[in-house]
Amino acid sequence: MERKLLLSAVAVIFLGSLFAQAPHGIGHQMVIRDAEGKLITGSTIGISVSILQGTAEGNVVYSETHEPMSNINGLVSYVIGQGTAVEGVFADIDWSDGPYFLKTEVDPAGGTSYSIEGTVQLQSVPYALHAQTSADAFDGDMQGERIVNLADPVGDQDAATKAYVDLLKERLAVLEGVVFTWPRDTETQVVDVTNPTTGKTWMDRNLGASRAAISSTDAEAYGDLYQWGRAADGHQKRTSETTSTLSSSDTPGHDNFILAPDSPNDWRSPQNDNLWQGVNGVNNPCPPGYRLPTSAELDAERASWYSNSSSGAFASPLKLPLGGFRGGNGSLYLAGWNGLYWSGTVDGINSRYLIFLGGNAYMDGDVRFAGISVRCLKD
Repeated sequence: MERKLLLSAVAVIFLGSLFAQAPHGIGHQMVIRDAEGKLITGSTIGISVSILQGTAEGNVVYSETHEPMSNINGLVSYVIGQGTAVEGVFADIDWSDGPYFLKTEVDPAGGTSYSIEGTVQLQSVPYALHAQTSADAFDGDMQGERIVNLADPVGDQDAATKAYVDLLKERLAVLEGVVFTWPRDTETQVVDVTNPTTGKTWMDRNLGASRAAISSTDAEAYGDLYQWGRAADGHQKRTSETTSTLSSSDTPGHDNFILAPDSPNDWRSPQNDNLWQGVNGVNNPCPPGYRLPTSAELDAERASWYSNSSSGAFASPLKLPLGGFRGGNGSLYLAGWNGLYWSGTVDGINSRYLIFLGGNAYMDGDVRFAGISVRCLKD
């Protein structure tokens, strides 16, 4: 029972070795989450790493500790072989005498009370290290040597060849992952609702909302307020801190709401018009399989309402609430009075959005640093 409680305390996702290998180090990354599945960000994480020989319960040939800091996405990164050694010498490991297993233990509080552990077999990395040690020991000429057993290399030539192939595979995997590793919303429950008039299927609540709206002024349904084109990096929270420093990249690297009082009033400088288009949009914050609607798709929803007003917006299948917006000084405005919803469509230096208030509703363009609600469309 105690073990089950410990395992439920923190969820750890092992991403494996994503760094290029060095002769005396193995790059490793993990995403740290709490018991509710929320990311643990900006925190020191205590990690113990052991390399076991033979089996997952084998002898410890090397162990060390790390204290990395999790980033805004809950990701911790470190290099095995470059931590604080507890037992053994990393450079002395004979990788040809495997198999070897990697045991990782985690204390999310940053200490040494490790409550979560996981063990995986090391695959390509030891062969790369074996190849390095083989190269260090070999003074001859390998020209003309044939590959004998690439699946389970024993000889120096096979080890070197496998190391090269595995490194290429891992680098390709990293490049593939670049397209799909921006921060998406992982907190909002995904429940579908379909508008029979337009035939479109949407999420039944705003990103960041704890439930579908039960009234136009249901605060629990307001959700988050996104700056156009930004990922779900934390800036969208209504209480996030502000900064006046513009970002020169698509990923600012922090969770602050960026103020941009000067034209073109965009959090990014220079502007990038291609951030929120489609399910594979550079910074699409929607869950997998969902995306920002186009301006035309949002306008078609508006046209299907029984009334071109905030009442019509809530009476529609989407039950759109009046979530307000976040303005030029970072303050919140008009929650309970205005509803504003981004599209993925650009409009000159601005971007298109749907607005409804009282007895009116229409499409318009707004500056991209404004914080506005997002409702995701199923692709």
